[in-house]
Amino acid sequence: MSRFDHLDLDGHLLALLLAVFEEGSVTRAAQRLNVTQSAVSHLLDKLRAIVGDPLFVRSGRGIVPTARAEGLAARARVLLEDLRGFTTAGGFDPARLDATVTIAANDLQRDLLLPPLLRRLRAQAPNLKLRVINSGVPTAEMLREGQCQLVISPRPPDAADVVQKRLFEDRYAVFYDPEEREAPRDADDYLAAEHVTVVYEPRRALDFDRWFAELACAPRRIVASVPSFAAVSAFIHGGPLLATLPSLLHAHQLRGLARAPLPMDCPPMPMYLIWHVKHQAEPVHAWLRQEIEALVPWVLGGAGGPARVSGAPAALATAAGTG
Repeated sequence: MSRFDHLDLDGHLLALLLAVFEEGSVTRAAQRLNVTQSAVSHLLDKLRAIVGDPLFVRSGRGIVPTARAEGLAARARVLLEDLRGFTTAGGFDPARLDATVTIAANDLQRDLLLPPLLRRLRAQAPNLKLRVINSGVPTAEMLREGQCQLVISPRPPDAADVVQKRLFEDRYAVFYDPEEREAPRDADDYLAAEHVTVVYEPRRALDFDRWFAELACAPRRIVASVPSFAAVSAFIHGGPLLATLPSLLHAHQLRGLARAPLPMDCPPMPMYLIWHVKHQAEPVHAWLRQEIEALVPWVLGGAGGPARVSGAPAALATAAGTG
């Protein structure tokens, strides 16, 4: 019979379970929690004894969760959210916050918004930590299951329990190497050029590419596709290729390339802040949303792009699946 019972559980063990589960590695979990590997192994052994399950087993060079661990991880997320709410029930003070916030974003919004956001948040909450995960095409389950507290994406999930707020919109622009070629003079020149584009795994095209394919005025000569915005620059430098991508990429991933307006009208690309309705009234969550919204005008002004902050009303709407 185990000498442990449920009263031996605490928030640290729940956070440990989630860290190992999400990182798939004791080493990475230790780095995330800022503790030693031996400490993680010791606490993991304690947790195994409490729940009576191995939780993680070796597979090749890594570890995989057992079925029990998968179920417990989902419950741990809910319990940790309840614990956070318990500590702020009497009034929220960012200076007392000691928590990890997980935000899902792809590479454009990640590099544009999240580094300055971390600096802004830690100026008020020195013990706050930020974890960033890829959003891909966001799903409602990501938010329902607590895999992240917020998503920043142009594609909100279509779900009645998911809330969205438009942060800004960007325009697509044509990127090129000015030492190798000039900007396309017109639509014919644009169509005659060779192009590189981004296709996210698994085979998810950019909104612009889907729009252009539906327009079907003429095919583009796409000679290369890469899995992220960051991979585009190496294909453009030193050659005549064009890339049609969100204009704000010039501030980070495509810095050093020239950009020009598209020689045709194209719908803008919106960007949304997305969360689950269960967090709507939480003081910590409301503070995070407020700080992100306050950051956007400053970031866009520094980026110097054609993007603009949305003029949409502050009232929140459930996600309609646009973008």
